[in-house]
Amino acid sequence: MAVGDGAELFATGVVGVRADDNIFLSNSKTSDTIFDVTPGLELDFGKNAQTQGSLTLADNFSMYTQHSGLNTNLFQGDFVTRYDDGKMKMGFDAGYHELNQNTVDVRAADTGRLIRRDIGTADANGEVGVSEITAIGAAVQYRHEYYHPAGYISNDQFTVPVNFYYKWTPKVDLSLGYQYHDFQAKSGSALDSTDNFYNIGARGEFTPKLTGTFRVGYTERRFSGNQSNQNLFGLDASFAYEFSPKTTVQFGATNDFGTAPQGQQQKNLTGNVLVTTKINEEFSVNVGLSYRGITYYGLTGPGNRTDDYWEGTIGGAYTINANLRLVGAYTYRNYKTDIAGSEFNNNVLSVAANFRY
Repeated sequence: MAVGDGAELFATGVVGVRADDNIFLSNSKTSDTIFDVTPGLELDFGKNAQTQGSLTLADNFSMYTQHSGLNTNLFQGDFVTRYDDGKMKMGFDAGYHELNQNTVDVRAADTGRLIRRDIGTADANGEVGVSEITAIGAAVQYRHEYYHPAGYISNDQFTVPVNFYYKWTPKVDLSLGYQYHDFQAKSGSALDSTDNFYNIGARGEFTPKLTGTFRVGYTERRFSGNQSNQNLFGLDASFAYEFSPKTTVQFGATNDFGTAPQGQQQKNLTGNVLVTTKINEEFSVNVGLSYRGITYYGLTGPGNRTDDYWEGTIGGAYTINANLRLVGAYTYRNYKTDIAGSEFNNNVLSVAANFRY
């Protein structure tokens, strides 16, 4: 319903079911069928105005058929706003998500437990033109992770990227940038670190069918504790290629530092590709594949190691009308490591109906 000039309020919801053969992402599999019901609200404002945005709120109820002790009720909310007057661009995002799902990084040493955590984020960014061919962009990003079970590192993270853009062609900008990242652990300063990423790159429409952005350079990590400083080749790239009027290929790669929730230091090399094809106005299909090479260093046990994590998806979506959309997907995960008994594979088949009215 309309709630003012240029603002509309929508009721949203998701009703879905998942068949998961490894709900704990463990070497010893435990399967279950999970029903998800997610009612919510969405407020869109600023239609056809310089300032636009949205507020979405949702409450997710997950019900496990065989392991009812894992049933949860989790809240999530996101606020996004943008301002653009042609010369200056500004934006602000904020979010809060309650999670109770294991990942390749967040898994209990013992089986039978999902890791409960809350994640809050905030991001303020802006870009202003200095001249007809130059511009400066900057942002301040904050992330807070709070883990409920003991043994995981709650933390605060601050990221400040600054970029200078030079219009090389009418459709491509070159960039010179610096990014500061600060990691502060809540369980002591030994894990605190700062990253400095010095980079060059470009953004825009590189060919009539290829658009995207990339940054390459040098990244250094410095620690508050006694660990030695580390460095690596920094990379952050994301592209979209229009293979045909109905088929789009999205691909990207990153190479950056990380800190695992258990405190281990990481170097993460990732790559991903997603192909989406629109069969007709109502039906679309997608196929995706991603890889993450996780190098752990500074370990107290045996020497450094690199683990491999692969994830593949096949999915489809069918739009019945403006208010109802059906989606389905199959996801395969595979994790390989030198630590005996820690590798896993996972198959998930899911279907859902998305409502927006």
